[in-house]
Amino acid sequence: MADASYDAVVIGGGHHGLVVACYLQDAGMSTVVLERQHELGGAMCGDEYTLPGFLSNPCAHSTRFYIHPAYNDFKLPEKGLDLVFPELSEGMVFDNEKCLVPYHCYPVVDKATGRTEFDPKRLEKTFAQIARFSERDAETIRYITEMWTKRWRDAWLDVYYNPPAPWGEKNAIEQLMDDPSSGIEPVWQFMTIYRLAYDLYESPEMRSDFIRTAQKSCILHANEVIGIDQLLGVIALGAGITAHSIVIGGTHAITHALQKALTMMGGKFFVSSEIDRIIVENETAKGVRLLDGTEIEAKKLVVSTVDPTQTIVRFIGEEHVSHRIAHRAKTIDYGVGVLWGFVAMHEAPNYKAAAWNPDLLDMPKVLWGPTDPDYQRHKSQAEAYVYGYPKRLCINSGRDTPWDPTRAPKGKHIIAFEQFSAPASYFSERQWIKIKHEFFDHLIKQWGEYAPNMTWDNVIAINCESSYDTAKRNINMIEGDTAVGKMVASQMGRFRPFPEISRYKIPPIKNLYLTGAATHHSGGTGRGNSYNCYKVIAGDLGLRKIWEEKGRRY
Repeated sequence: MADASYDAVVIGGGHHGLVVACYLQDAGMSTVVLERQHELGGAMCGDEYTLPGFLSNPCAHSTRFYIHPAYNDFKLPEKGLDLVFPELSEGMVFDNEKCLVPYHCYPVVDKATGRTEFDPKRLEKTFAQIARFSERDAETIRYITEMWTKRWRDAWLDVYYNPPAPWGEKNAIEQLMDDPSSGIEPVWQFMTIYRLAYDLYESPEMRSDFIRTAQKSCILHANEVIGIDQLLGVIALGAGITAHSIVIGGTHAITHALQKALTMMGGKFFVSSEIDRIIVENETAKGVRLLDGTEIEAKKLVVSTVDPTQTIVRFIGEEHVSHRIAHRAKTIDYGVGVLWGFVAMHEAPNYKAAAWNPDLLDMPKVLWGPTDPDYQRHKSQAEAYVYGYPKRLCINSGRDTPWDPTRAPKGKHIIAFEQFSAPASYFSERQWIKIKHEFFDHLIKQWGEYAPNMTWDNVIAINCESSYDTAKRNINMIEGDTAVGKMVASQMGRFRPFPEISRYKIPPIKNLYLTGAATHHSGGTGRGNSYNCYKVIAGDLGLRKIWEEKGRRY
């Protein structure tokens, strides 16, 4: 006899586990979330990573969670989720002392619902900035924004927040590609990030910004193919179309709001509860067994938000699936590593490029790196794989302290940084420790070339994680791959993580569902993975379809 019984058992207490649990509980299913770590949150966590008083987001730092259906469906602002929306979003500082400062043209006008409205004046400011690099590139952005507003945005959201279309059935973006007037070039779906940058833009600044924006959004190197659905989102980011948000108290506050929503509806969660096996009888998931021997019955279903390799090989057992599924679960491409961390400092960086546009200093997300897209293509990855990081850094940095006073003591700052690196297995633990300490000097030296006040005298403390550390912290991030499976076109959409299980199920096992970053729509905070999984469950079990009740396509 089981030690406890619920309608639904959710494995993993990250934000995907909490989202799917909220929808299941809301639909009348008694639901429990089981998390192996000592607290909920997974990658959406907060910690005093450098020094006490300096709050960091060690994994998921940037978010636009106000777009997610759960933000409204569970009234998360009423559950304590407090977002602020800076006037600017993200851009780039170049080594020629110029900068790109887009002015997002869809500012959030209703904090409670996340509703946005188009602002043509802000759009004109962005055009003027880009025209300083290239009139042609400015016109490209004008055209992109027009197509995003008229056609691309709805199609992108449709793909983002719906299960992937099966093979032979075109999704909303693929349907647009059949229409020559849609502005989507079919060849884009086969181009690498580097080729897309050159196809879209002519100035080295816009090309460099596109490459780094695509890399941070898709967690890939410049010579990899992102596919058409990711491309539209990257274009929107690079054009400064969508508004950035900052979570007061750090991204862990999203976890707290989701957990509060779940428990207010009667859902349960337990931490320090690591799964040993998913109990399968007669090709049906019946529950789970914990490492301590506790057995929990799942009367209706089990949902795993853990990576598919661990779920299939460790929790289920290869004997319960076909050889093809077991083989593909063991050969998923986990591969892009990062060095990411935080600098606690006395003063915020004072970039020389602020002379080009003073608004740069009020931008929360700043990319900085060489005005050399060819370096990003030919040398950056190679050097990272040989030395642990490239000789010329291209950093993604985020500063939240001007908008969130909880992050650092008054007058001080904490800045996140991210540099693409090598997968965890490329170096030993001892080598990674050496790489990190060498990287600190490299980072501060090069940062100072862009912002002269970024010296060691300005640094209070610094810390970072290698891909080796990331893989230890979050064991589903195999090789330190924060996307839990490369976001290349061959592992996206109807192919994520591979075709046989891309519809959030693992055949032939009934009542077993799979979601999390490894499933469509991939890694990143606020994507539709767990929401889409619930849609499949609702269709199978006849549960509440909240999106239809609210009259939305997604």
